[in-house]
Amino acid sequence: MSQYSFAQYQESADAIRAKIGDFQPKVAMILGSGLGFLGDEVEHPIAVPYAQIPHFKVSTAPGHKGQLVFGTLEGQAVAVMQGRMHHYEGYSYEEVSYAVRVLRLLGCDTLVVTNAAGCVNREWSAGDLMLITDHIKIFMESPLRGENLPQFGPRFPDASHLYTPALREVARQAAAELSIPLREGVYMYFPGPQYETPAEVRFARVAGADAVGMSTAPEVITAGHCGMQVLGFTLLSNMAAGILDQPLSEQEVLDAAEAAREKFSGLVRACLRRL
Repeated sequence: MSQYSFAQYQESADAIRAKIGDFQPKVAMILGSGLGFLGDEVEHPIAVPYAQIPHFKVSTAPGHKGQLVFGTLEGQAVAVMQGRMHHYEGYSYEEVSYAVRVLRLLGCDTLVVTNAAGCVNREWSAGDLMLITDHIKIFMESPLRGENLPQFGPRFPDASHLYTPALREVARQAAAELSIPLREGVYMYFPGPQYETPAEVRFARVAGADAVGMSTAPEVITAGHCGMQVLGFTLLSNMAAGILDQPLSEQEVLDAAEAAREKFSGLVRACLRRL
């Protein structure tokens, strides 16, 4: 059976409503490693720490603040997750994606998701931004495993267009307007926390992936199940294992996020203006 009941999701949503009053978010944003600064740019912010929300887990990954920020950004009513949960932190996939369903209950119908990931495509470079067109998540269980909660969606949801085509077009237009080169590609999910081996990276390339990372797919599967539109971006923070003769490090990821801060923030903001 499911780890959580619909009543528990509702309890979390009610606890947040008690803190944000009449404010109704429309766009949920999950910001990855080193990218949480967008939450600091929200106007008229109301911050709600995860620890104050019933049934929420706490984000422990470096660069993740662990709070929800409600307010407006580029005229959109947003709910920004500054920090996400990962399977490698010891959480189940249902726990990893728990917040998505709560934000859906609060009124969010669109999810903007970002991550930092290793670049698999040898023709691209570290520091590039990638629009996610699709993802690969195989071998591991689904966040939808267990009893289906029909209040959110069907038992067997379609996954043909998890990353909404119309929103991808919005991103292309925004990137063109800002003269930001935007790669488009497939993100492959690995559970971590160890970085992928060179052999796994070769496997990902053969499978059709352009980037490899440890997040995003569970939340997007859950968002698709409950009928949300999704726009996803990857910061290619480093070349994946085996491409360059050097070890991978967490600091490299955070440094890349800081270096890409202005163009990344500009692109996401331009997309919000067009929603």
